[in-house]
Amino acid sequence: MNGRAANAQRGEERRPLSVGILLAHDFTLSALSMFVDTLRLAADESDFSRPIHCRWTIMSDSAAPIRASCGVQVLPGATFLDPAGFDYVVVIGGLLAGLNQNAAPLCAYLKRAAAAGVKLVGICNGSFLLCQAGLMQGRRVCVSWLHYQDFRAAFPDHEVTGDRLFEIDGDRITCAGGAGAADLAALLIERHLGSRLAQKPHQVLQLTRTRGEGAVQPHPPVAHEVADEQVRRALLMMEQNLSDPVPIATIARRLDLSTRQLERRFESALGQRPSLLYRTLRLRYARWLLETTGRSVTDIALEAGFSDCAHFSRQFKALHGLSPSQMRPGMAGRDGGGAEAVAMHAGPRPF
Repeated sequence: MNGRAANAQRGEERRPLSVGILLAHDFTLSALSMFVDTLRLAADESDFSRPIHCRWTIMSDSAAPIRASCGVQVLPGATFLDPAGFDYVVVIGGLLAGLNQNAAPLCAYLKRAAAAGVKLVGICNGSFLLCQAGLMQGRRVCVSWLHYQDFRAAFPDHEVTGDRLFEIDGDRITCAGGAGAADLAALLIERHLGSRLAQKPHQVLQLTRTRGEGAVQPHPPVAHEVADEQVRRALLMMEQNLSDPVPIATIARRLDLSTRQLERRFESALGQRPSLLYRTLRLRYARWLLETTGRSVTDIALEAGFSDCAHFSRQFKALHGLSPSQMRPGMAGRDGGGAEAVAMHAGPRPF
C-alpha cells in the first residue's frame, strides 16, 4: 500500500460516526444515557467529551423539551436535519401509553431516513415506532421480554424475539434497551472506528464486558408465551422478585384471586403449582449466575432467594442434574456429570 492509500485509509477510519436521535414521549432515560454516553466516551481521549470520533444530535419537530418516563426533560439540539448526514438514525421509545403522543412526526422522519438509505435503529420501545412507520416488514424485531406480548398483539405479522439484547437485520437494528443500548453502541463504534475506541466506554462505565450480537437478555423469561393474563402477571411478579421471594398468597391477593384460584390457573396453563414453578425460576436464575459470573455458591444461593446453602444445593442438583460447583464452566464433565446428566434430570421447561 502506497503512502497516499495508507493516509486515505487512516482518514476513513477517523471519519466521525454520526448519529441522529429521536425521542418518543415518555422515552426511557437509561436507554438514551447508556447509548449516548458510550458514544461520548469513545468520541475523545482521556476524560474529555469533545465529539471528535463520534457525533450525535437529538432532534425533534419543535424546540419544546421532551419528557422522559422518569419526569426528566431533555431539550432537542436541533429540528429535523437532513437524514442523509447521519450514519444511523436512532429512535428511543419508552412507556407504551405515551408512544403515540408525538409518533406522527417521528414516523414521517423515519420514512425519510429510510428513503435516503440511512440505517435505522429502534431502542427500547422505539422498535414499535419503526413497525408503526411500516419499516420492519419481513425483518426480525427485538423487544424487551417485558413487552413481548404487547408487541405480538400490536404487530402479529412481524417476527419478534424477546430473548436477545439486540437484533441486526440488514440496515435495521432493534434493541431491547437498558444496558444493552451500551453494548449496541459499542458494536457500532467498533464497526466504524475500531475495537480500541469501542472498549474504552465499557471500562469507564464499569460494565464487565461488551456483549455482541447474539447475546441474550439477562435471564430467560417465561411469561411471554403464556396466554392467561393473570398467570402472566404472576410470573412477572416472580421474575422481578427472585432474590426476595413473595409468598404465593401475596401474589394471589395482588391479582384479586384466592390462592386456590391462582393454583388452578397455573395448573391449567402450565401444568404446575405456582410454588414449584417459582422455585424453578429461582434455580434457573442461579444456574445463569453460576455460568456467567465468578460469584461464590453461597452468594448465588442468597441471590436466588435461598437462605440455606445446603438446601439450595440439593434443589439445584435435583433440577439440573449437577451440583452448583459442577455447573461452573469447565466443570460440567467431571464426576459423571455433563450435558447428558443435565438433559436427563432437568425435566421439562415450565411452559
